Amino acid sequence: MSQIMKARRPGTVLRPAAGLPAELTQARRFGKARSAQSAALLEDYVELIADLLAGTGEARPTDIARRLGVSHATAIKTISRLKREGLATARPYRGVFLTPSGQELAARVRARHRLVVNVLVALGVPAEAAESDAEGIEHHVSETTLRAFGRFLNS
Repeated sequence: MSQIMKARRPGTVLRPAAGLPAELTQARRFGKARSAQSAALLEDYVELIADLLAGTGEARPTDIARRLGVSHATAIKTISRLKREGLATARPYRGVFLTPSGQELAARVRARHRLVVNVLVALGVPAEAAESDAEGIEHHVSETTLRAFGRFLNS
């Protein structure tokens, strides 16, 4: 009988496999990943809003939804969250604008994105793949790793 089946029997304890990190260490790592996923959503929105404002002068919820591939209702919900977090403001019939905090976050996210893309390209990843891959990596990489990326590029 497999380990999974044994673990389902009442009173059976499944022993952790050799090499697993301590429970608290693993819980901390997974918690960090969940937190990064939540922050990634806001970061994607502020980065896109900044780009739209710079490129077209406006960031309408409809444009945001289309560019992120989400429904209009989802975009409105996340924009409301941005407003609650003090990252954006919205005016009826005028679109979404970033607060100074939102502009600062967008600049940090953009810089982090460029750094990750540049490292991937330096490693031989084609530019289009590097841009795509950086969208996920940029939100989960630590400041320690980003500093190492910078040192790598400057060496």
